[in-house]
Amino acid sequence: MSEPAEFLSRITTALDEACVPYMLAGSFASSLHGAPRATQDIDVVIDPSFESLDRLLASLAGDDLYLNADGAREDFKRRGQFNVIDGRSGWKADFIFRKARPFSRSELDRRRATTILGVRIFVASAEDTILAKLEWAKLAQSERQLSDVRGIIGVKSNALDLEYIERWLDELGVRDLWDRVRRDVE
Repeated sequence: MSEPAEFLSRITTALDEACVPYMLAGSFASSLHGAPRATQDIDVVIDPSFESLDRLLASLAGDDLYLNADGAREDFKRRGQFNVIDGRSGWKADFIFRKARPFSRSELDRRRATTILGVRIFVASAEDTILAKLEWAKLAQSERQLSDVRGIIGVKSNALDLEYIERWLDELGVRDLWDRVRRDVE
């Protein structure tokens, strides 16, 4: 098993054993749905209870993984994020707590099970990955995020649920970016 596969397997096993709902998001998800992009970090949206977070942190504790458990508990209260770094390979996982808003609940509810690098994992849908990437592009003024969206549209085009995307554009404040990206790929 490759380093990223081992790291991904270790993370998903810990999440499953701790009974923490999760989904792969970010560049890994957009690469799965669209054009591949090299990255050495994994974004995972999680929705734990305080107890399941403690189980997760205990499961990930080890000499070869770096994590700040106290910081993770503080980030849980703020609905922020924390990371876990594999000291051997340099791979990093950003654990992002699900936001307390309707879109984020819908996004987690719509996740899909798939296999990546031989690891069974839940992944954000193509539509939710597009919406999240548009939101990140707006926050960070990132052309890379928009490029990821173009890649997903290029691969999925007719298979996308456009009504679902349209439903969230105004609430997330990303309609202008969506319109721009759609013009770019036409």
